Amino acid sequence: INDLSKINPMYQFSLKTFISVFNKAMERAEWDEDVRTRVHTLTEAITYSVFLYTSQGLFERDKLTFLSHTAFQILLKQGLIDAQEFDFLLRFNVEACKVSPVSFLSPRAWGAIKTISTIEDFSGLDKDMESSPKRWRKIVESSCPEKERLPQDWKNKSSLQKLIILKALRPDRMTYTLRNFVEESMGIKYVDAARLEFDKLYEDSGPSTPVFFILSPGVDPLKDVEKLGLKLGFSIDQGTLHNVSLGQGQEEVAERVLRNASKLGHWVILQNVHLVARWLSSLDALLETAAVDSHPNYRVFITGQPAPSPEQHVIPRGILENAIKITNEPPTGMNASLHAALNNFCQDTLDMCSREQEFNSMFFSLCFFHACVTERRKFGPRGWNHNYPFSTGDLTISASVLYNYLEANTKVPWEDLCYLFGEIMYGGHITDGWDRRLCKTYLQEFMHPKMFEGELFLCPGFLAPPFMDYSGYHSYIDEHLPSEKPTLYGLHPNAELECLTVTSDNLLKTLLELQPQDSTRGEGAAQSTEEKVKSVIEDILDKLPEEYNMAEIITKTTKRSPYILFCFQECECMNLLLAEIRKSLNELDLGLKGELTISSSMETLHSALFNDSVPDSWARLAYPSTKTLAQWLNDVMCSCRELDSWTQDLVLPAVVWLSGLFNPQSFLTAVLQSIARKNQWPLDEMTLTVDVTKKTKDDFGHPPREGAYIHGLFMEGARWDTQAGVLSEALLRDLTPAMPVLYVRAVPAEEQELRNTYECPVYRTKQRGPTYVWTLHLRTKQPPARWIVAGVALLLSV
Repeated sequence: INDLSKINPMYQFSLKTFISVFNKAMERAEWDEDVRTRVHTLTEAITYSVFLYTSQGLFERDKLTFLSHTAFQILLKQGLIDAQEFDFLLRFNVEACKVSPVSFLSPRAWGAIKTISTIEDFSGLDKDMESSPKRWRKIVESSCPEKERLPQDWKNKSSLQKLIILKALRPDRMTYTLRNFVEESMGIKYVDAARLEFDKLYEDSGPSTPVFFILSPGVDPLKDVEKLGLKLGFSIDQGTLHNVSLGQGQEEVAERVLRNASKLGHWVILQNVHLVARWLSSLDALLETAAVDSHPNYRVFITGQPAPSPEQHVIPRGILENAIKITNEPPTGMNASLHAALNNFCQDTLDMCSREQEFNSMFFSLCFFHACVTERRKFGPRGWNHNYPFSTGDLTISASVLYNYLEANTKVPWEDLCYLFGEIMYGGHITDGWDRRLCKTYLQEFMHPKMFEGELFLCPGFLAPPFMDYSGYHSYIDEHLPSEKPTLYGLHPNAELECLTVTSDNLLKTLLELQPQDSTRGEGAAQSTEEKVKSVIEDILDKLPEEYNMAEIITKTTKRSPYILFCFQECECMNLLLAEIRKSLNELDLGLKGELTISSSMETLHSALFNDSVPDSWARLAYPSTKTLAQWLNDVMCSCRELDSWTQDLVLPAVVWLSGLFNPQSFLTAVLQSIARKNQWPLDEMTLTVDVTKKTKDDFGHPPREGAYIHGLFMEGARWDTQAGVLSEALLRDLTPAMPVLYVRAVPAEEQELRNTYECPVYRTKQRGPTYVWTLHLRTKQPPARWIVAGVALLLSV
């Protein structure tokens, strides 16, 4: 339980609280004369009670992590799963193969199968898939592969071994597979555990045990407090319930109320404690002193938001440890969000405008737009480059603007309204240019005169409703809105698979970070922490290439073309990185041998090496990456080989691996500069244009006369149709298909062909946002709006 604070600093639990839950569970457990049965009953009762108590204070996204962590630790303790196999599940690295020999697996999935096949218990798995593809295709293409039986002898594999195979075949289903694993090992009651009623939770509170509501947007947990208060005789009207909304100048009021309430046995609500960070240490002390010799009916209810990052966390540990923590999250999905948007209004809203029919139609589209932009956030960077705080306030103000503009104009001012909604009301939150383009595109799609003719589809299969009353709109949503899927937001179905895959990857990564880093492990277990780290240090130092001799490289030529200068810069960047890797590893090695004092930076490096993550001190000298340490180091080695080739004769490579460069923007700028110098064109009047070839890297033997060939790019949200030479709909489960070689060259901006093209952003990683590199125009037969709402982008690393 203590490990949970690594996930979120709000998850703090005290030993005192644990003992209280422990004792109550023992009292409730059924008695049995048989000692063995009694011990089993007690163990089960205590485990389940602690699980229920803990999970009520966790966000939904973290509950499966806690449950899985609990299950794995129990099974490891009992020796029911193999520690080395569990370690492999959390760590195994995947390198995508160039080609998959079976059509139903992507090159990345096949790379995972090849990795698994190197383990003794999975030997021959790759060959079996090649020889019996039909049996395996059925599993891979199943909507619920975790419920399918593995073919032939593989069906006898343990539950943990099946987890490993399914992680390779269908990483998007790992959360469901883990849920099944927990159900099988611990029982269905853990998976289907219902939330405890607030009345029950209140019974565990007391004068020294406040209730802390961890806030989520769109939820008011205080309704439960007020409802229970009325039932038990506590209300604001009676003067026995005090509600203090914290902010500037309210600290003294709160202190006075707490002292009086503790003597009189009243209830106190302290709202938004996260807003008064400096006062919280005083509150911590006051809660403790006020509880001493207090009236038994005295209770404190606290609300506070979690910080955006652990570094910004302000709630004192003492308050969180002593409190019963409760999370309340709103239902998610387009249906719930659209109903919630409408619930901010009533029939009077629809009746207030003299142009009733036009207002009602546009009002519903506005609500749909609001639901769309808020729910799209769940798709992460594929949805929005940044997580914006769109709120119901944006919607209600926009509805007022809509009313005012319709009343003041004889014609519907479409452009003015789209500008106000997209650039000011909602656009006021948006800081990224690509996100602004997306917001504008949504409004152009939803705010269209076709809605008055009954011909506007707000999403596939959902026509904008005809004129009706308030309750009619709610009924229309329930009857006509399609089931929840990415296409409701204009995204490809792969967006959901990507979202599930990222969730699964993060879950397994968190499980790895939660593993105890003891110096020793049980007999037959995986390596100890120290052994593991020493092995990693030795392996990296053995493979790490020598730094480049810059003096020798520079003297190879007297030319200083943009490409040669860029090559020098890349070598210097690589030297800085290699030097830091070598220095930090040697220092840590000496520290582990006892020859140097272990510093905080060494401890951080030690933890990163154990968790297979890229150390911060290395990442700062490299480039953005979401890969594991092993995958990242492989990229560094590949970059060194590319530079080795380039520095031999300082001639531009036939095809440049853009993904392996420290500064891809600088290389593309060098392309512009090189052609500008050659043709004596002004640099500020030029732009890059791109032609997507039909060839792979191996098809080129030398660079072009002008510009450069580049490779290593992947497309997310769509695919490139090589034969037609245009953007096309993505194939299901092929999340990031590789692009062919691209030919980039510079042309005068006025000569660039922009008709029938999609302005495609290029990012370094799937995190998008700050990893933006460049913009390329790609040919399309479809309207660009389709690719904008689909979040189509090129990535340098997947």
